[in-house]
Amino acid sequence: MAPEDERGEEGEASPSPPPEPGGVSGARGDLGEGPGAGFGSGVSGELYHERQRLELCALHALNNLLQRPWLSKAAADGICRRLAPNSRPNPHRSPLGTGNYDINVVMAALGTLGLAAVWWDKRRPLERLSVSPVLGFLLNVPSRPRLGALQLPLARPHWLSVRRLGRTFYNLDSKLAAPAAIGSEPQLREFLRRVLDEGSSELFLVVPREVEEEGTWLSPE
Repeated sequence: MAPEDERGEEGEASPSPPPEPGGVSGARGDLGEGPGAGFGSGVSGELYHERQRLELCALHALNNLLQRPWLSKAAADGICRRLAPNSRPNPHRSPLGTGNYDINVVMAALGTLGLAAVWWDKRRPLERLSVSPVLGFLLNVPSRPRLGALQLPLARPHWLSVRRLGRTFYNLDSKLAAPAAIGSEPQLREFLRRVLDEGSSELFLVVPREVEEEGTWLSPE
């Protein structure tokens, strides 16, 4: 279930628009077991993968992780308004209205599904990460925008998601042409280690609320 429908200026519900042609590849797989059950965790057919539009990487990362077109821009903008109803411009998105949603929007959206985004302290060794109860991973990484073939000399935050689908972990980054296979759990840890070595990168574990409360995403020392 997506976040509640948002109301437009005239008080009418704004339906979630369908994905734009060419912006999505693949189809939702069968439901699996474990923490991903009910969130499109199977792999029958191709993987669901939204491609980057505007500054909607947070929206794409969530939809790719959940393996369906769940969160719309209208719903994400509505969350921003609820979080800061009296702020102009809204601090949780781009003042241009092109996206660039922050972690508060991501966490609020996941909360409507009974999921949580748990921040991973990079001072902990990744060996303490308990992978089995984790639905997926959200990474906020520095990304250098391009103007045509020219790479601009500045870094912008970019959201991407990683998830196990079947027996393989995939990088579902919306800037990729297609999902990229990472491998099994050892390869996942090495992938996360490389990303987190970039100073400003951050990792969030997407887990069911009860996993967050019980702390079972972290292995004992």
